[in-house]
Amino acid sequence: MARSLAAPAPRRIPRGSTPSSPGVLRPLTGAAGLLRAGVAFALARRRLRIALLAVVIALPLLGGGWLWLRQSSFVSVEQVQIAGVHGADAQAVDAALTQAAHSMSTLDVNVGALRAAVAPLHLVRAVRAVARFPHGLRIEVSEQLPVAVLTAAGVKTAVAADGVVLGPALVSGSLPSVGGSLVPAPGHRVGGASLLGALAVLGAAPELLARHVERVFEGAKGLTVAMRNGLIVYFGNAGQPRAKWLSLARVLADSSSAGASYIDVRLPARPAAGFPAGVTAPDASTAETPTEPAGTAESTVASLAAVLAGETNAETSSSTPGEPSGAGSSTESETSEQPGEATSQAPTEAAPETSTAGG
Repeated sequence: MARSLAAPAPRRIPRGSTPSSPGVLRPLTGAAGLLRAGVAFALARRRLRIALLAVVIALPLLGGGWLWLRQSSFVSVEQVQIAGVHGADAQAVDAALTQAAHSMSTLDVNVGALRAAVAPLHLVRAVRAVARFPHGLRIEVSEQLPVAVLTAAGVKTAVAADGVVLGPALVSGSLPSVGGSLVPAPGHRVGGASLLGALAVLGAAPELLARHVERVFEGAKGLTVAMRNGLIVYFGNAGQPRAKWLSLARVLADSSSAGASYIDVRLPARPAAGFPAGVTAPDASTAETPTEPAGTAESTVASLAAVLAGETNAETSSSTPGEPSGAGSSTESETSEQPGEATSQAPTEAAPETSTAGG
């Protein structure tokens, strides 16, 4: 006899309710129970109720009082101290920052507003503010000073070491020149690896030597620096710019480089000085420092190099480990290490010259 199997009747769910798992409702039920217990505990104790009421009333009052104090005259900025401004727009930078600072308080310093105040002055790279309660504010400015004059299609503009265009107002005859294909608007950055490399080299130059740079260009030996006294310096590329400048200073400070027409610092640990045809390099052990008339470019560069000599020995030694820190000019090293051997190198910018390479 066959048995019929009846399907179980479907479970009815009351309208307005949704099926839920007991595992999901259990944490919610527990939290609600704790909340009810906490409220009941607070209501059952009079002192606690009073304390909670006082906190609820005091919070808005304290918040409003703090907002009022931040903008009150009790903490307004009255003394503004600005540090780090030395460029041509120093007065304009000071005025813009001072005006912006006087609208603030020492409890509400808006660095963004300070940056916006000097945004039209591309000389400013960064601004940092330190409040001195109750009325003082110290503003520290980081400048990006011009290092060269960019010339393109007859247009000239000042450029910073990082490639930011500073505008024609900062063009000065004391700045070296670099060439480019176009001049971006002030505040924008120049393009081209060669131009950026030239600016990076100028930015790394010691201030005293940078004054005597006439121009930087891409030559047959790579990045080339032309000094105002006619000396040519081969950098090759923008790598190790500081070490190359210090290597140049060491060679200039050595009396054996007197009369050189070019100096090759492409390898800063092994600089080479080149001399015009028919000019013999002086012996470093017997040569005397040339007595140039005071005020000439040659004597000025030599004196600047002498000032940098102490810094050169330490910094070049650390940047090129393993090299003797006391190596002077290239001619002296060649004479002491390889007697009787001379090398020649003809620079492309001048007539054939003789040179000596350092070891």
